[in-house]
Amino acid sequence: MKDRIEVVQGDITKLKVDAIVNAANSTLLGGGGVDGCIHRAAGPKLLEECRKLGGCPTGEARITKGYNLPAKYVIHTVGPVWHPSFAKATEGKRREEAAELLASCYRNSLSMAIRHGDIRTVAFPAISTGVYHFPKDRACRIALNTVREWLKDRRGIESVIFVCFSAADLSEYKKALTEPR
Repeated sequence: MKDRIEVVQGDITKLKVDAIVNAANSTLLGGGGVDGCIHRAAGPKLLEECRKLGGCPTGEARITKGYNLPAKYVIHTVGPVWHPSFAKATEGKRREEAAELLASCYRNSLSMAIRHGDIRTVAFPAISTGVYHFPKDRACRIALNTVREWLKDRRGIESVIFVCFSAADLSEYKKALTEPR
């Protein structure tokens, strides 16, 4: 299993993989962070195709061509927004719902890749940890555990790469990768 999961620091828009995952907003029309970077790197045809999709609910996934990216496809998923109140003990249910929505982003993105048929390598950014403020330590553990579980009984996806923007993010992912589940 470990040989199918890799953690790297870099620019997801430069990776030559079958599909990169976009941490999108629900309109799919571009935004800040990784979403804006992917839209800029892919070029205006990505936005044209995204307009035809009619958006995407939180936790679900949609797929488009990669256009000017080295990746053939972009899988767009919308992560949950983390509210500071979720950290309080009384907000446990809402915290669990946010965690489940985040896990759904990873499961639905991988399922979309399999359904598409010709995607064997997928690269993920850290979903919801930027302007959506999901705590990075929790988000990376949810991401890794969800992908490990999803890959356990499935074939077809040969490699999943978690692409970290910063050295701090890379350290968090590597730490979580070595922890027992």
